[in-house]
Amino acid sequence: MGIEQQITGSVVAGIKALYGAEVDAAQVQLQKTKKEFKGHLTLVVFPFLRISKKGPEQTAEAIGEYLVQHEPAVASYNVIKGFLNLTVASGCWIGLLNELNAQPHYGIREATADSPLVMVEYSSPNTNKPLHLGHVRNNLLGYSLSQILAANGNRVVKTNIVNDRGIHICKSMLAWKKWGEGATPESTGKKGDHLIGDFYVLFSNKLKEETAALEAQGMTKEEAEAASPLMQEAREMLRQWEAGNPEVRALWKMMNDWVYAGFDETYRLMGVSFDKIYYESDTYLEGKAKVLEGLEKGIFYRREDGSVWADLTKEGLDEKLLLRADGTSVYMTQDIGTAKLRFDDFPINKMIYVVGNEQNYHFQVLSILLDKLGFAFGKGLVHFSYGMVELPEGKMKSREGTVVDADDLMEEMINTARETSQELGKLDGLTKEESENIARMVGLGALKYFLLKVDPRKNMTFNPKESIDFNGNTGPFIQYTYARICSVLRKAAEQGISLPAALPTNFEISEKEEGLIQLLANFASVVKEAGDTYSPALIANYTYDLVKEFNQFYHDYSILHEADEQLKTFRLVLSANVAKVVKEGMALLGIEVPERM
Repeated sequence: MGIEQQITGSVVAGIKALYGAEVDAAQVQLQKTKKEFKGHLTLVVFPFLRISKKGPEQTAEAIGEYLVQHEPAVASYNVIKGFLNLTVASGCWIGLLNELNAQPHYGIREATADSPLVMVEYSSPNTNKPLHLGHVRNNLLGYSLSQILAANGNRVVKTNIVNDRGIHICKSMLAWKKWGEGATPESTGKKGDHLIGDFYVLFSNKLKEETAALEAQGMTKEEAEAASPLMQEAREMLRQWEAGNPEVRALWKMMNDWVYAGFDETYRLMGVSFDKIYYESDTYLEGKAKVLEGLEKGIFYRREDGSVWADLTKEGLDEKLLLRADGTSVYMTQDIGTAKLRFDDFPINKMIYVVGNEQNYHFQVLSILLDKLGFAFGKGLVHFSYGMVELPEGKMKSREGTVVDADDLMEEMINTARETSQELGKLDGLTKEESENIARMVGLGALKYFLLKVDPRKNMTFNPKESIDFNGNTGPFIQYTYARICSVLRKAAEQGISLPAALPTNFEISEKEEGLIQLLANFASVVKEAGDTYSPALIANYTYDLVKEFNQFYHDYSILHEADEQLKTFRLVLSANVAKVVKEGMALLGIEVPERM
């Protein structure tokens, strides 16, 4: 921020003039003044006491007096113990607003051809069930993180790995074959992913019946599942799939294609996308090849039963299975294969996996294995570990069919947004098409904001009713404020008021207006911090703080009815820049903002 750098330079000059000592700019600690004190910026003077050889109050007074006399940006000061609170001159804040106004995308850094290439993996669905609430948090975090990293000047590749093979897929396939009676998405009127999910639940229910009967004969749960004819059939189907049986492969392709069509519809409504999608059916053989290569090089070892392992005891971990005795791969093997394909496709500088915190150990091991196998990004691999999301009613279980379906959830949010907006009169005078578009933006904005405003590392409870509120720390409150500013700017344009490229800086503005400019200017550092710490929550909560401050300003000060033309123009420019930053901030969260509401 220009003002801070300017004052920092003057503090360095002041220490030299007052005490004859050279100090580095890095030693000058300027921070935002606490709300209970008067001022904009606070200088911590304790680091300079050994130079001044005086008490904190005397040192602060001397530096404050110097700044008032020699630095035009400082209008006044006050001293609280060892803290020097500085009030910045109005003209400087207006000058800063002019700087912000001149930048259409303030706070956003464009990538160049030399920028680091960051790959972000998110979503990772299975093709035996539709996306659910847990996937929603994953997708929204992954997409938002990608936007934030791009806003920090990185080249970003958004990627997805689809778990399209394995025993869980065969369960759905077998259930369809046995009891499906040729059902298709067209014949049932169901989305493909929902149809396949129904067969997965059906298989689980039939398996329960079989194992319950076997347990009643005295078997343990594990013995019953191993002896179950259904499970034996599913395992046989997996073996046939791996052997390339044409009939099994054709069934697998047909059912997966139904699922992909369903996924695409869900992703489209959710507003997330991918630059490249990988499939486990392509990557697991690559993984086996890399593991066998590692075995030849002595990185891994083979046990007597033929299984292949990595010994990570020197790294303080345990031994990790990479290939089973029968030669089949495990998840770790598949992740190695996927990494190999990605590294072939892209010159990755950093690889970020957006996966829940129950997989922390898995990614700790994967990082070590990739490094041992020679992948440049292995050691710096980032597991963006996030907490689980639940509903007020508790946990969800997909095999019991008790998950909260992503499509149902989004539809419910849009319906609730429509009803709430109608009750509050926010859709009055709009066409049906406009009303539906606003209901979609508000419903999905409420869902996204509620899930993203929480620190991603924390477990959370999603409450649909709370999220749709038009007051408080919610998406609709921010969207409504944006629409309110757009309305003010439209009215100004109707009155023939045009906004200047730059404002004069020789007039006084209120403390509230100065604070709002200061908060606006903080956006760039918040975007940087969100990128450094992988936290969309920082963007969400900053945006809420900004609209909360704007609403207080809007309540306390007139804009269009201000008699002083200079002040009126200033407030319109200020409002336009708040809208600009709100739109930018919400875009980083993947949230649209309506201009009318």
